[in-house]
Amino acid sequence: MEDLKLEIVVLPVSDVDRTKEFFNRIGFRENADFSGEGGFRVVQVTPPGSTASIIFGSRVTDAAPGSVRGVYLVVDDVVRAQKDLATRGVDVSEVFHDAGGVFHHAGTEGRLPGPDPERQSYASFATFTDPDGNTFVLQEVTRRLPGRVEHAIYRSTAELEHALREAAAAHGRHEQEIGREDPDWPTWYAAYMAKAAGLGA
Repeated sequence: MEDLKLEIVVLPVSDVDRTKEFFNRIGFRENADFSGEGGFRVVQVTPPGSTASIIFGSRVTDAAPGSVRGVYLVVDDVVRAQKDLATRGVDVSEVFHDAGGVFHHAGTEGRLPGPDPERQSYASFATFTDPDGNTFVLQEVTRRLPGRVEHAIYRSTAELEHALREAAAAHGRHEQEIGREDPDWPTWYAAYMAKAAGLGA
């Protein structure tokens, strides 16, 4: 089957400039702001670290402003992300986890305060809305489920360097264990870094 990569989420909004200012304030990258005839306008922004983007504007959707629920933004640390949004003036909920321990119920049903007690991946959340009430969910993901990751993304040269240094140290221990130099080190590095990133884990 052909790859089907999620590229765009369209948000229905009532005030394009107000929404644009909101996303700029919380650190989304502005990719485009195009205007056309008859009041047509499309703005595209991308959340930090995301490969998918958000589009909003005038005459880009006939959905009611504020009617979108549950656009998920994955974060490494939901407590830190919640605090960061709060300092930027966003009305963000407290961090919560679900009583059932799997995903979360609709609305506020089954919410328990604070992150998941065991800090399990996928189990801690916070929510916020844009100015129209479109709802976003922060979800903490620290380790992907098996088969979920197909490629690794390093978000900075520093992050890539850190991954390479970890692989180098581990490879040094590997060579000590086998008692010789490993001429096939690129293959070993690739397998180690893929596993560390959750590929095929």
